[in-house]
Amino acid sequence: MKLLVMGGTWFLGKHIAEQAVGRGWDVTTFNRGRSGTDVPGVRPVHGDRTAPDDIRRLAARGPWDAVIDTSSSDLAPRDVLLAASVLKDHAARWVHVSTVSVYQGWPHRSLTERSALLECPADADDSYGYTGEGGSPTAYGFQKAGGERAVEESFAGRAVILRPGVILGPGEYVGRLPWWLRRAERGGRILAPAPGPRVMQPVDVRDVAEFALGQTEGDEAGSYNVAHPDGISFKRFLDTCLTVTGGTGHPVWVDPEVLTAHGVKQWTELPLWRTHEGVWSVDPSRATAAGLRCRPLPETVADTWAWMQGKGRPVPHPRWNEHGIDPVKETAVLASL
Repeated sequence: MKLLVMGGTWFLGKHIAEQAVGRGWDVTTFNRGRSGTDVPGVRPVHGDRTAPDDIRRLAARGPWDAVIDTSSSDLAPRDVLLAASVLKDHAARWVHVSTVSVYQGWPHRSLTERSALLECPADADDSYGYTGEGGSPTAYGFQKAGGERAVEESFAGRAVILRPGVILGPGEYVGRLPWWLRRAERGGRILAPAPGPRVMQPVDVRDVAEFALGQTEGDEAGSYNVAHPDGISFKRFLDTCLTVTGGTGHPVWVDPEVLTAHGVKQWTELPLWRTHEGVWSVDPSRATAAGLRCRPLPETVADTWAWMQGKGRPVPHPRWNEHGIDPVKETAVLASL
């Protein structure tokens, strides 16, 4: 198998490249060479995917059996369209990593692949879209929907779209799970969002990588929601964080109304906490039928802690600083209860 990975030096892209090399595949990676390091065994090509000359230079290194695109997160649809339109004659298949944010109903309603998508042209620039008053829809969701359209127009009948919600695991750069692990390690009374039994559906980055690689083979096209079929309750998640870190703290479960009254921000100040009904109601049955296999999430928590305790360091990213409540604010909320 000859594979091109758009990205390939950090988090999901790195895991995909490592697993593909481990399978004995011929792997080319394309990135700017600024974040992370090239995986041993790949054929690295460095360039800017928004530059037509760089994309044409990349195309000359083909052909490939498949492309896996992990690096379109911050790109406008027209930039995704540039790469897809140039590479369509140099690759048989395109596996595109998108997001559940492309759905009109996320995070308010339960989702399947038949749920309506946001509308965005394939050639839109980065000004297209808006963020709603309640934080939904998001400009990000519109942009990613346009990126999906760009791929599907260029690789008609040959495109696979993966729509994960939250990806956790070793190498995470966003900082959600690492923040909870550090908070558990610190101990004391831990502000926790009730209800504890509520189930979340994050997926392990290594399982997403394996599923993406599986979708490079065969001839099925279409889209897949990539979410954990079993999930994990918030209580078990925090208990696992405490266990693996050896933390001596204990969670204090606080109702959402109280947290909101104290101005605690969902999704960022308490990572993974969001009250919307559909945020953790994503149907992954199509993906599981196509081969998605998800390890138990306590294993993800433990392995991420091991990575953090070893030589693991995340690639610097501004989103890391968005996550986690200030200790002074947390103490004040707890003292008011």
